Amino acid sequence: MIGSMSVARAAIEMAMTENRDIEDKMVQELKKKDMKAVAVNIGGNLIDSIPKIIERALVASRRTGVIKECHVQDGAVAGAARDAIMQVSAKATGLNVGGKIGIARHEEHLSVCIFMSIGLLHLNEVVIGLAHRSLPRE
Repeated sequence: MIGSMSVARAAIEMAMTENRDIEDKMVQELKKKDMKAVAVNIGGNLIDSIPKIIERALVASRRTGVIKECHVQDGAVAGAARDAIMQVSAKATGLNVGGKIGIARHEEHLSVCIFMSIGLLHLNEVVIGLAHRSLPRE
């Protein structure tokens, strides 16, 4: 049975993919398990980029069929993305970040993961944030 832990794991793995080819292979593997997933690159000053990060998560989720375009599903992705951002913001406030958002869904479970590097001269910190939302089954 696929539950919230499996969906969270898929979102984390999507966020950690190194390139588009690996993303595509992972999406195909997850489809075999009846999961939908997408990953999106992000970067810039974290605070200035929050609206853009949430927007990119929404657009990618809609475009790939992870969610349908309706305010309930949009709100689930936006809320989970915001929660994941807030988990990493303490270390990244005011600094440049680069990384990826991974989003995965199976039935009523939706998880959003942010995996990023925080640039500070030649020292990079790595952070991860994860959030879950429940949606009605389609």
